[in-house]
Amino acid sequence: MDANILVVDDEPEIADLVEVYLKSEGFTVFTCGTAAEALTCVRDNRLDLAILDVMLPDMSGFTLCGEIRREHRFPVLMLTAKVGDMDKIMGLTIGADDYITKPFNPLELVSRVKAQLRRYTRYNGTDKAESDVIDFNGLVINRGTHECWLYDKELTLTPIEFDILWMLCENRGQVISAERLFETVWGEKYLDRNNTVMVHIRRLREKMGEPSRNPRFIKTVWGVGYKVD
Repeated sequence: MDANILVVDDEPEIADLVEVYLKSEGFTVFTCGTAAEALTCVRDNRLDLAILDVMLPDMSGFTLCGEIRREHRFPVLMLTAKVGDMDKIMGLTIGADDYITKPFNPLELVSRVKAQLRRYTRYNGTDKAESDVIDFNGLVINRGTHECWLYDKELTLTPIEFDILWMLCENRGQVISAERLFETVWGEKYLDRNNTVMVHIRRLREKMGEPSRNPRFIKTVWGVGYKVD
């Protein structure tokens, strides 16, 4: 799989370890030790994915992710020693697609990188056969071009957000459980008390300008899941 990956970590040992494993899979890797270096790399290179450490000397990885999300949609994985739920929620809320804690299994990291890249390339026009369009009530979502418009305003969605919205729209009128959403979109086993889907749904509603109490599109069916009418 050919892709350019940015690795940002101020611990050289970890950055080198990640670089070795990614290069062994054929990826081109750019390593940076600071957020400033990373932003320069993002500006000067075409990137397909970024792995960001949360604890950087000049800027938090969360803030760096937010800066990247201003102009780029490629997947972002947060790499950190923090394991608290609030840290995970913060990372996902500001636009990260996945969250991996230290110490980590390098093979698992590579597997998650590949999964994110498959999802990203599939919904950014590399698979021309999947050019389906869903259009209703002012919402237009194009799976072939990875574009989403609401009332003639384009929504900037991450690959994960796009996958969730597409799945709900494709099953319009049906209630989709958080477990089914997670296992389909993330491709991993759903565990109890996993609030990842909830965080992404909330982020989607914010981007769509939806009120949390009475949303027009993504509705919560308490104790069951989510649906789009």
